[in-house]
Amino acid sequence: MHKNTIGGVQMPKVEQKQTVIDAIKETMEGASSIVLVDYRGLSVEEDTELRKALREANVTYKVFKNSMMKFAFDGTEFEPLQQHLAGPSAVAISYDDPTAGPRVLLKQSKAFKNLEFKAGVVEGTYYDESTIVKIAAIPSREELLSKLLGSIKSPISSFARIVKAIGEKVEEEGKATAAEIAVGASVEEAPAEEVAVEEVVAVEEAPVAEEVKEEEKTEE
Repeated sequence: MHKNTIGGVQMPKVEQKQTVIDAIKETMEGASSIVLVDYRGLSVEEDTELRKALREANVTYKVFKNSMMKFAFDGTEFEPLQQHLAGPSAVAISYDDPTAGPRVLLKQSKAFKNLEFKAGVVEGTYYDESTIVKIAAIPSREELLSKLLGSIKSPISSFARIVKAIGEKVEEEGKATAAEIAVGASVEEAPAEEVAVEEVVAVEEAPVAEEVKEEEKTEE
C-alpha cells in the first residue's frame, strides 16, 4: 500500500500537506512556549538522550518540514518564528511550564555542542537566539518557590526562637506576661541614661547656687 494513501486511495498532495499542517496545529494547542532549535550534527545517542530529557519535563519534541511549520505558525502567536525556518529545524513545545523546554534545551546544549537555539516564543512574547537563552536560564517555578519559602522560613524561625526564649524566661522568673519582660528589659537599660542626664543637670545647676552665695557676701 502506498504510504500516502487512505483506504487504498492515494491522497492528493494538497490534502497530504494539510494533514501534516493540521497535525502540527494540534500539537501546538495549549502550548505556552515553542522553541526552535538546529539539531544538525547530533548523534543518535545524543538525540535519544535529548528526547528523553524533554519527555520527562512534559515537553513535546518534533521535527517537521520547515514549509509545513510555516503554514502551521501562520496567523498564530508563533508566527514570528517563520523567519527562522531555514536549515534543519526541530520544535520543543512546552505546556504547563513555559520555561521547561528552553531550560532542558539549555542544559543539553552545554553537553551537546551541536545543539543550537534559533528563537522562541514564550507566553506570547518573541525572543531571538540571544534572548531565548536568557529565558532558558530562569529557574523553574518549583525552584523559585523553594527559594522564596526558604527566605520566609528564616525570619519565622528566628521569631519562634524569640517567643520560646520569652516563654522560658517567664517560667524561670515567674513573671505573669511577656509584656512584663519587655518592660523589665527597658527599665534595666534606662538607669544608665537617667544617671547621665542627672549628672549633667547637677553640673549645670551648681554654678548658679555658688554665684548667689557670692552675691550675698558682697552685699554684706
